[in-house]
Amino acid sequence: MKKSKIKLSAFLLTVIFFTACTNGNQQKEENVAKQTEQQQEQIVGLIEDVLTKEEQDALTPDMVIQSLKEGNERFMQNDLTARNHSAQVRESVKAQYPKAIVLSCVDSRVPVEDVFDRGIGDIFVARVAGNFVNEDILGSMEFACKVSGSKLILVMGHEHCGAVKAAIDDVKLGNITPMLSKIRPAVEMVTYEGERNSKNQKFVHMVSESNVRNTIEKIRSDSPILKEMEDKGEIKIIGALYDMDNGKVDILK
Repeated sequence: MKKSKIKLSAFLLTVIFFTACTNGNQQKEENVAKQTEQQQEQIVGLIEDVLTKEEQDALTPDMVIQSLKEGNERFMQNDLTARNHSAQVRESVKAQYPKAIVLSCVDSRVPVEDVFDRGIGDIFVARVAGNFVNEDILGSMEFACKVSGSKLILVMGHEHCGAVKAAIDDVKLGNITPMLSKIRPAVEMVTYEGERNSKNQKFVHMVSESNVRNTIEKIRSDSPILKEMEDKGEIKIIGALYDMDNGKVDILK
């Protein structure tokens, strides 16, 4: 009788042990499945609706400025919106109604869309070394605002700009020479008693800001279309400097 009880107890212990193992394995599998599902959600990302004409019309220049500021804050906090770019590409095939056009330098360290946490179809981006304007870029801005309805023109310079430094030092090299002639007026406009060379970071900063302001004035003087739109309050033309040290975009007063 005792042997039977011992065998029965051993059997029960074995059953309990295997049941516990099974439950433990099942819990692990559920945790793994949940983690995999979360990872897949992160990979898929957000599928934003592409801005419609009606939504674009409802925007004001100040609303667009605020949205860019908020996007830049997310960029600085490493909190960029996860996006499904493949889906957004398909969503934006038929039309585009971006909020703004940003004129930036070609510098690879200034990822414009990321800097403002913008997705496909959100903003026009024009890029040229030294973020100056010429006939082609002015035409692009007129297209963006007058034809496509963008509410804002943002001229964004940046710290440590190689084109600005080259303009300061009056570099002569191939087609770079006539290009830098578009930036040279900004150098001459700065009143400064210290060393006026590219090694002086304070002077480089002053010229970078001067170049943005000069570009804004060129837009107004060389494009009656954009000047009229700004005068009517349909758009705003503003400037900013991108700080490479922390990713912050400072809007110029």
